[in-house]
Amino acid sequence: MAKDVDLSSKEWRDLVFEGKNKEFGAYELREGSIKRHNWAMIAVVIFIIACFLVTLVVNTIAKEEEDVANTGVEQAAFEEFADDQQEEEIDEPEYIEPEIPEVPKEEILNTQAVTELEIVPPDKVTTPPAAVDEQQADDRAVGSVDQTGGSDNIIDAKAHETKVQVEIPKPEPPKVDDHKVFDHVEQMPYFPGGETALLKWVSEHIKYPTICQENGIQGRVVVMFVVTKDGSVGQVKVARSKDPDLDKEAVRVVKSLPKFTPGKQNGIPVNVWYTLPITFKLQQ
Repeated sequence: MAKDVDLSSKEWRDLVFEGKNKEFGAYELREGSIKRHNWAMIAVVIFIIACFLVTLVVNTIAKEEEDVANTGVEQAAFEEFADDQQEEEIDEPEYIEPEIPEVPKEEILNTQAVTELEIVPPDKVTTPPAAVDEQQADDRAVGSVDQTGGSDNIIDAKAHETKVQVEIPKPEPPKVDDHKVFDHVEQMPYFPGGETALLKWVSEHIKYPTICQENGIQGRVVVMFVVTKDGSVGQVKVARSKDPDLDKEAVRVVKSLPKFTPGKQNGIPVNVWYTLPITFKLQQ
């Protein structure tokens, strides 16, 4: 018998019951077995789905009830915490405005005017001075103003003070040694027209030594010189030498430089070292 034979088919059923009494109950049972099997399968599937839905609904309801219970517990805990916080609050002390004692009015010291002597002609005398005895008998304090209605208590009386405005002189700028030479200052010396104009002036006035041209000597000579506080060139020295003849020519042209704007320290012109490289180069 082949494996692919459908035992529930009508052909197989007729083959089995061929020549037999088909009115017997077995034929009818086999004929309706397919329908029963299908209904049984549908019933099982429906039962499984129903069980799943019931379980899902029960779990959902239980979770909602648990959330409601947790919310109630949290609310109760929060209310209890709020009550505790209110109990722990300390009442702020009532602000009491301090009493300011009343300051008694100051009294004016009872003073006697000082008699100033001035030599004048007899016909110019207007008020004769008080006698010496009268001045000694007067127990009032001596002052520049005659105050007869004041108090004799010096401690309680208001002192008469004369305010004098004194002009404070401006501080003098620090003195700078006239012979000191600075390496760096707040405002360095400045050649009229700037560095470009300085190099141009040097190139126009430099004279290449003939002996150096004949021997093919070329290179850079670094010259240091002092720009004095009046802007002129002072001491000159060679900081980096290349050849004695080139050095000599570099020093010569530096000494002939026009005046600079002098350097300043604290706003005062001072002597400052200035470095100038001079390049001697032969034309190819």
